[in-house]
Amino acid sequence: MKKLATLLIVLFAFTITVFSQTDKFIKEKRYAEREGQSLTRHSLALPNGKSLNYTARAGYTYLKKEEEGKIGAKIFFVAYTKDGVKDPAERPLTFAFNGGPGSSSVWLHMGALGPKRVLMTDKGDATPPPYKVVDNEYSWLEFTDLVFIDPVMTGYSRTVDSTDKKEFTGFVKDIESVGEFIRIYTSKYERWNSPKYLAGESYGTTRACGLAGHLQDRYGLYLNGLVLISQITNFQTARFEIGNDLPYPLFLPTYAATAWYHKKLDPSFNDLNKLLIEVEAFSLNEYTVALTKGDALSEKEKNNIADKLSEYTGLSKKYILQANLRPVIHRFVKELRRDEGLTVGRLDSRFTGVDYDGTRERYEFDPSYSKAIYGPFSMAVNDHLSRFLEYKSELPYEILTGRVRPWSYSNVENKYLNVSETLRQAMHKNPHLKVLICNGYYDLATPYFATKYTVGHMFLDENLKDNIILKYYEAGHMMYIRKPSLVKMAGDVRGFYLGN
Repeated sequence: MKKLATLLIVLFAFTITVFSQTDKFIKEKRYAEREGQSLTRHSLALPNGKSLNYTARAGYTYLKKEEEGKIGAKIFFVAYTKDGVKDPAERPLTFAFNGGPGSSSVWLHMGALGPKRVLMTDKGDATPPPYKVVDNEYSWLEFTDLVFIDPVMTGYSRTVDSTDKKEFTGFVKDIESVGEFIRIYTSKYERWNSPKYLAGESYGTTRACGLAGHLQDRYGLYLNGLVLISQITNFQTARFEIGNDLPYPLFLPTYAATAWYHKKLDPSFNDLNKLLIEVEAFSLNEYTVALTKGDALSEKEKNNIADKLSEYTGLSKKYILQANLRPVIHRFVKELRRDEGLTVGRLDSRFTGVDYDGTRERYEFDPSYSKAIYGPFSMAVNDHLSRFLEYKSELPYEILTGRVRPWSYSNVENKYLNVSETLRQAMHKNPHLKVLICNGYYDLATPYFATKYTVGHMFLDENLKDNIILKYYEAGHMMYIRKPSLVKMAGDVRGFYLGN
């Protein structure tokens, strides 16, 4: 009888708890609906055999022009939070976004971080449409709550009424508006006491570094960490302009990796890592010195450098000399396999495409974007928001839009934007700030060696240098579309959050 009584008491307590939680959720759902948000509950199976119950919230946060002024914009977001967490200090919170400028958060949301992901081949190719979305067993939700932010004019985010988009479409305005969203979310959902992280990709890394300084200087909101995926924080490293020789040696290792992948190099280069070590050394020494000499470079020196560049890039010596030892990226992706009528990708140089005109200087489209990811990710996010999260909108979800143009860099007129200096200041003020940088060897948009160079020229305090960790993957800009890289990246990020 005592065992039966005990069992009944436990069942009664469990029933009361379930009803209490259900009642609380119903109230929260009604409140969310009054605010135009959707609120749904889900469960995610984890690799360790356990499951994680979580709540998804999708909707708008409204930004005022002034503290007591009219609404200027509405920022669309999707948040995933683990159920049953009582103390915010127990659960990290990560704000995630992509770049462009002009990109929604779709790539990180549906490719790597979120509880659902687009199903690709193990290489990262698109499957035949209609595409599939599957549970993401590598989701970061295992160790952090997630908030995906679509900056103004991307995703469903828009200006309101007669507000000019120029109030949000520029480096400074973007930092201020996304920073204000983060402040509002952190306050509204009582997350000030949570460990806080930013995860950005591409221009999103530019935004993340800018925010690291802005959030702590403007609001006193100090971050625990940044995850920078395909980083670009010093724009001089990627601007192929006459008079700026910096990109050429920094892109060369990725040219070499690309040529190696497409079997355009001598077979003696049978190990990618050894090849890259050799090319990096050449880039920093002989090649950089040669470019610095300009017209003072002798014919013998010029021919020696051209021979090496041809050996490492797969381009002919004649072409290298015609390019004045300076092959630019948009010509490289067209020239490497021109004889076969193929172009290679910019975002991911493993991919190839076919142009109408094989004599063009530039390709018609980036095959790693148009063939591999645009269609699957567009389907995935639209279906996910509507069916899985039950959020309805008649607006087009802007995946990667030109509606943010022109993008203002008025804060650095006649200069190159360099937010690595902002990051250095933020880390010196907050020495507990840690940074994980994820790099793809086949990324010709934000080459890994340019990131190495940028980090090496931050001149961090010696005691803080170990706060920055660099990881590398045999894939491109969105390294997570390749299954082995997705798995490795998830493990690297998990270790970063857990301090392993």
